[in-house]
Amino acid sequence: MKPGRGPTVIVGGGVIGAMSAWYLTQAGHEVTILDRDRFGAACSHGNCGYISPSHILPLTQPGAIRGALASIFKGPSRSPVYVKPRFSPALIKWLWRFSRRCNSRDMLQAAASIHELLQSSASLYEDLIESQNIRCEWQRIGLINVFQTAHAFEHFEEHNTLVRENFGVSAVPWDAKTLEKNEPALKPGLAGAWFFDCDSHIRPDKLMSEMRNRLEKAGVRIVENCNVTGFVKEGQRARAVSTNQGEIAGERFVVAAGALTPFLNEALGCRIPIQPGKGYSITMPRPEICPTYPMIFEEHRVAITPMQSAYRIGSTMEFAGYDRSVNPRRLNYLTSSAALYLKQPTAEPVLERWFGWRPMTWDSMPIIDRIPSIENGWVAAGHNMLGLSMGAVTGKLVSEMVSGEKPHLDIKPLSVARMQ
Repeated sequence: MKPGRGPTVIVGGGVIGAMSAWYLTQAGHEVTILDRDRFGAACSHGNCGYISPSHILPLTQPGAIRGALASIFKGPSRSPVYVKPRFSPALIKWLWRFSRRCNSRDMLQAAASIHELLQSSASLYEDLIESQNIRCEWQRIGLINVFQTAHAFEHFEEHNTLVRENFGVSAVPWDAKTLEKNEPALKPGLAGAWFFDCDSHIRPDKLMSEMRNRLEKAGVRIVENCNVTGFVKEGQRARAVSTNQGEIAGERFVVAAGALTPFLNEALGCRIPIQPGKGYSITMPRPEICPTYPMIFEEHRVAITPMQSAYRIGSTMEFAGYDRSVNPRRLNYLTSSAALYLKQPTAEPVLERWFGWRPMTWDSMPIIDRIPSIENGWVAAGHNMLGLSMGAVTGKLVSEMVSGEKPHLDIKPLSVARMQ
């Protein structure tokens, strides 16, 4: 399908929508982006900024469901994963489907697709950032997974062996002395770390502001505070979307609404079973003793990102529905966990306390496919905790599908049909 006379309308102004718009404009499409809030203001704003080819294994690992259920009894201040007790048929069904995938066969099947997406995306990001001179504080210095206990440090070797033997990605172990030498911002006495040299990190809000600048220069129209409620159809084709600002016409339509995609299920004519997984971050100035490397404290699932212009503590996963409140106990979990590892875990003043809804699917893979009920519609959502990491490759795949080209990766595992 070659670019037609009307615009390609993208529903969602996060990193997936932005990257889709970029690659579509490069393919000659006229593009309009609609966002119900502000461009780049949701989950693409305050995340930890990792572009991580190392994050291959899905959440659906053997034993994962036991940990999620146990978290209910730990409470929001003591667990990296928290499921708020409540009656939610959609969440119960999601957790049941999630539990069915927590086995070695399904884990490796999902990991194969995730690995392909991450490898392609890392390469595309490098080309995009360098060729377009995108000033987003990009640093490719790797990432370390840090461990408190010897048992956890040694156990990670199983993970490393698995991803090395199946996907050719591996980490280098740093014992306690090597870790203390290589990262003096950490407290002495830790068990060690595993270093992945393939990862990089950016400042995500700067990426989004730079992308906005590039997109608008390329003629992309960005409409904010525009809530899409449905499609105006003629037969099996859409001719417009219905919004709080009236009908907005288009020739093609891409839904990239992240965790909010399920609100369009009726309009899409299919179920997109995404659960919002609430993540938190705290942004502050770089502390005096600031880490060199981005790092994940594996036993607490807390992440640290030393950006060039700021410092961020983030992560946690809270299944509490579409709750907009900022839970102070979850923020306290971030800082108290960081204090176990870092000599100077925080700095003043706090610049931002933030949360975002990650679009979680029960098989840990995104949905990138044509919308079954709309001939000229596509969906790109459900990237779980890897939306930034997979942003570039998703944009490229969307452009290929919309333009009628053969996708450069196999998208069959990412189909809408698997979710029905």
